[in-house]
Amino acid sequence: MDRRFVVPLAFVLAPLSAFLAPPADACTRVVYLGANDDVITARSMDWKNDVATNLWIFPRGMARSGQAGPNSVTWTSKYGSVIATGYDISTTDGMNEAGLMANVLWLVESEYPAYDGRGPGLSIAAWAQYALDNYGSVKEAVDALRKQPFTVVTDKVPGEDRLTTLHLSLSDASGDSAIIEYIGGKQVIHHGREFQVMTNSPVFDQQLALNAYWKQIGGTVMLPGTNRASDRFARASFYINAIPKAEDPVKALASVFSVIRNASVPFGINTPEEPNISSTRWRTVADHKRKLYFFESALTPNTFWVDLKEVDFSRETGKVMKLDLGADQRNVFAGNAVKDFRPAPPFVFQGL
Repeated sequence: MDRRFVVPLAFVLAPLSAFLAPPADACTRVVYLGANDDVITARSMDWKNDVATNLWIFPRGMARSGQAGPNSVTWTSKYGSVIATGYDISTTDGMNEAGLMANVLWLVESEYPAYDGRGPGLSIAAWAQYALDNYGSVKEAVDALRKQPFTVVTDKVPGEDRLTTLHLSLSDASGDSAIIEYIGGKQVIHHGREFQVMTNSPVFDQQLALNAYWKQIGGTVMLPGTNRASDRFARASFYINAIPKAEDPVKALASVFSVIRNASVPFGINTPEEPNISSTRWRTVADHKRKLYFFESALTPNTFWVDLKEVDFSRETGKVMKLDLGADQRNVFAGNAVKDFRPAPPFVFQGL
């Protein structure tokens, strides 16, 4: 194709693709594959209101219920984890002691199988936690989830008259990734190291197709700059592979933070005609190799972290611990925040 027509065509097609993609609550997830087997996963949490997030430490050996009625799936956690909640009724994000990361993001096109209460059910609020509790790698998780050991059961978003519609991403210390969606009531799994980026609408297959178009143009020529999911996908996909493969893990972390901030939505943004374009509330960055879980709130001056190597996850002496982030995640912490967690009763996952 004559290069004279590439940029003008981009100006025509980019707004068109953005128009066709339905508005969605905006989040972004990226996986960095660096030097010396460094793997870093980052995500932004974009939401219209305060999502009432706190951080929790869960030890091994916790008895769990899928919170989907009398036939809920049950399990005992094999791995301890550090997680971020939504409304303290769901796990939205987290990393376990084996280095497996789970993130849930909004996907309005999600349609889950009908649940009649007969087979094992799992509340969507516990979907990410189920993966963190049971699996040490993406491959192990994918092999098990392909057998569909439960039916995902959704419910309304707290305080809203709409169902929770999510898709799940997994990444691990080897750099493996998986994207798990429910489309038309069927589970769809994309598994491979190449699936480094996930945002929101449209469904993942269509996101890949849109991104292929931007790859032809090249990120040094032009990248789409709106807050829409398809545009954030294109930017994150380009930058996560364009940043240097730094030998210094501190520089690698700085680069990944830069990418997820680039894909974030400025705080306070509100588009009346597109009410689901939402401000970035917080970001997490997980260093799988060094077992560090970073948290950054839009409303505090400090980025802090949890060093999983210093957490007691043992079945015998480990305790459920909570880090209270406060309203709008405005409580300020610095450095390694393991010392700031306090014992607390575990929250109850939203269920039927």
